[in-house]
Amino acid sequence: MLGPMLARQQPMQGREPPGEQRGERLTGNVTTTIGFQILFLLLLFPQQSVRSVSAQGSQVGPTRNPHGPLVSRCEDCHTLTSWKPIRAFPEFNHNTTRYPLRGMHAKVDCRSCHVKLVFRDVGMKCADCHADLHRGQMGAQCEKCHTVNGWNASIQAVQDHQNRFPLVGAHAVVECSACHTGAAVGKFQGLSTDCVACHLTDVRNTKTTGLDHAALNFPTNCQSCHSMDTWLGAGFDHAKMTGFALVGAHAKLDCTACHVGGRYAGVPADCYSCHAKDFTFAGNPNHVTGGLPHDCTMCHTMSTWQGATFDHSKFTKFPLIGAHVSVACTSCHVGGKFVGTPTDCYSCHKPDFVGTTNPSHVAAGFPTDCSVCHTTANWNGATFNHSNTPFPLTGAHLGVGSCATCHVGGVYAGLSTACVSCHMKDYTSTTNPNHAASGIPQTCGVCHSTTAWSPATFDHSKTPFPLTGGHVSVACTSCHVGGKYAGTPTDCYSCHKPDFVGTTNPNHVAAGFPTDCTVCHTTANWTSATFNHSNTPFPLTGAHVSVACTSCHIGGKFAGTPTDCYSCHKPDFVGTKDPNHVAAGFPTGCSVCHTTANWNGATFNHNNTPFPLTGAHLSVGSCTTCHVGGVYAGLSTACVSCHVKDYNGTTNPNHAASGIPQTCEVCHTTSAWSPATFDHTKFTTFPLTGAHVSVPCASCHIGGKYAGTPTDCYSCHKPDFVGTTNPNHVAAGFPTDCTVCHSTANWTGATFNHNNTPFPLTGAHLTVGSCATCHVGGVYAGLSTTCVSCHLKDYNGTTNPPHAASGIPQTCQVCHTTTAWSPATFDHSKTVFPLTGVHVTVPCASCHVGGKYAGTPTDCYSCHKPDYLGTTNPNHAAAGFPTTCLTCHTTTAWTGATFNHTWFPVPHRTATLCNDCHTNPSNYAVFVCTNCHTQATTDPHHTGVTGYVWNSTNCYSCHPTGKAG
Repeated sequence: MLGPMLARQQPMQGREPPGEQRGERLTGNVTTTIGFQILFLLLLFPQQSVRSVSAQGSQVGPTRNPHGPLVSRCEDCHTLTSWKPIRAFPEFNHNTTRYPLRGMHAKVDCRSCHVKLVFRDVGMKCADCHADLHRGQMGAQCEKCHTVNGWNASIQAVQDHQNRFPLVGAHAVVECSACHTGAAVGKFQGLSTDCVACHLTDVRNTKTTGLDHAALNFPTNCQSCHSMDTWLGAGFDHAKMTGFALVGAHAKLDCTACHVGGRYAGVPADCYSCHAKDFTFAGNPNHVTGGLPHDCTMCHTMSTWQGATFDHSKFTKFPLIGAHVSVACTSCHVGGKFVGTPTDCYSCHKPDFVGTTNPSHVAAGFPTDCSVCHTTANWNGATFNHSNTPFPLTGAHLGVGSCATCHVGGVYAGLSTACVSCHMKDYTSTTNPNHAASGIPQTCGVCHSTTAWSPATFDHSKTPFPLTGGHVSVACTSCHVGGKYAGTPTDCYSCHKPDFVGTTNPNHVAAGFPTDCTVCHTTANWTSATFNHSNTPFPLTGAHVSVACTSCHIGGKFAGTPTDCYSCHKPDFVGTKDPNHVAAGFPTGCSVCHTTANWNGATFNHNNTPFPLTGAHLSVGSCTTCHVGGVYAGLSTACVSCHVKDYNGTTNPNHAASGIPQTCEVCHTTSAWSPATFDHTKFTTFPLTGAHVSVPCASCHIGGKYAGTPTDCYSCHKPDFVGTTNPNHVAAGFPTDCTVCHSTANWTGATFNHNNTPFPLTGAHLTVGSCATCHVGGVYAGLSTTCVSCHLKDYNGTTNPPHAASGIPQTCQVCHTTTAWSPATFDHSKTVFPLTGVHVTVPCASCHVGGKYAGTPTDCYSCHKPDYLGTTNPNHAAAGFPTTCLTCHTTTAWTGATFNHTWFPVPHRTATLCNDCHTNPSNYAVFVCTNCHTQATTDPHHTGVTGYVWNSTNCYSCHPTGKAG
């Protein structure tokens, strides 16, 4: 059956798949395209090799599977007719792969993705099949915005527009291309989030309701009035955006009432600017002549101009209280003058002060501070609080009949507060004791009080000699002999000299005892004196406590007794033989070994010497091992003094030949001479770290030489430095300080921290491809760090504005950053002309005409000369006004200028208005002094002044600052 079946097999259609050659074997569980006959063979003879068969039925070589390892059957995709074309609907479930087909992918032809026959070589990222039309602006994750249902942006992607500009309101339904012009290839990164970036045309075309935004110079921060929901129906929050809330009567005003002529920018916010006319014509009181301030809010409210109230407590330093509340304003503000009214009582009440006779304030020298006695409640019924004076009344002083008792003859000022000034008679007439004769001081308050002159009490504790012990009961006359109180001595010896001289046990005089009796005696009792030897330079301890005084103080001599051991124990020192103290040169400071407890049993603590015993030194047999021949004084403490033989005999390394210092303790310890250790970190200037730790000593200390070994890397690593070619260190001019890039951990794998150079890498510089991008030709040393050295081409090629033609300096960092060359920003505040007020919103071209930026003048007049010449109120040119516009104007607004009469102070005497002096309103250079300074009042002040002429010109020549002299 098989023969006829094969004979009926039709020829294969189309060419063989690439790579199919005769003689190759099947590499998987696949069938040939011969048809179901071959399948039948496989079923009948599963262990047999299957070979391809030609159209004539002859066998050909086995066919290779071009798809690589597959688990699916060939018939799932191919037909019995030929390899190609494959079945219209292959029986292949793509969901079983790592990339299920969803959305638009389900309808894509297999070969659109599987370009090659090896199916597993196909990528699964969008970018593997789809070209990035965004040019990298959005990153590599296309699925953030796109879905498999369509290439257009998904709704979810719009909702996730949570970047610098979330899409809310009307923006949520706007097509991406509306903002990201150019659709797929549009700009997505770095777009401005300012409204005006998209709505500039709307701003320029807005002319509704007379609010021509461009003409009125409205700010371009659209969100001030508009919302995200709709461009129309804009609202303006006057309080939030201007700082001037519209309340009261202002809330009902039309915009044009304040914004005259459509002027919105620079409108002043103070009341006076709009209400100057109301201020000028106010007659009750007259604001101008009364000198009232221009701050209308002090009296007026936003509700209405009328019905103004003035809070005297809030706006002045003189709150109205008491009778002042009901006093008419004109009583104090005479002639309608409100400025400069004095706040002291005397200025208004001088007649009351002068006319008062009970007592006469003037004659008594009373202070003009009326508030001392009077209140604002009532001028009469004044009270005087003597407690507020330097002499408060206490005790019997409170019951003194009248003020005249002390203030004799009505004298109140300058009276003494000392008791004796009134009580001299009492002081002089006192006889028990006689104060004057006894020299008792006239400070009566020491013994007397204001309660009663007698009985007086004297507190001896308040004197330099408080009474204690037996002194308490001694009669005053015992010490104050003859009634003498002043100058009485306070030392014991002055009274107790007889006791001191007469004492014989011991004899104080002969013993040279000090005359300070308190050393042994107390005020409790003269006898039973005690002496505390601990209060002397020689406290008694140990066996000294029980020694009789005469043992040391021989012959009753106490003064000058020596306190050193040797003075008493010299015989013991000289007679000692074990060891012989004198021969050994022992110090005479016996306390080094002996104590006061016992002379014998002395111990010597070697730790108290310059050479404490440690380690093996503690177990040295006897003192004579080191102190040979009984020599103790002057021995050297250096190790080598005993161990020079060990030093010279050491050969590993040879200490003497290697120049190793003789400070043995650097490597050796007293525990054992060997093994010695050397702490390279502690004893040298070159700590061993990294790979240096395991390097043999001989690698650096060649030939056993240790002294003078260099510590810099280059000395050892010069061959590495010279031989390095990536980069070539020598040609590049690299420094020989290897630590800049290398570490001791490993010579290779060096890293270079550009931040340690004069040019740290920031922003886009961090991602520059390689060092050679900047260091062209391997040149590293001497490169300039200025931006223009690399970016000169960018500088010259910039046309908005043209940097070179405009004279813009080549200090690129003023406007650009390393993050990106564009967009650049310019901070005008860092120039000599910071932008303030209206200047902030002025286009650059308004001042930098013709694209010229260098040399632009910074004075106001250069730009505002037409304003200066065109001003007629007043005429600046005719009036000779200076061209320093800042004297009167600000950058907030050209109008609403204020003039600071700096050079000639105003108000000047009675002149408060411009026309008081400048009689010609069209020419301020004309002024008149003689209207106020009449000849009758001026001539007397200029008697003897050479060249004096009474006229305005001469007045100003001599008094250019408006001051006399």
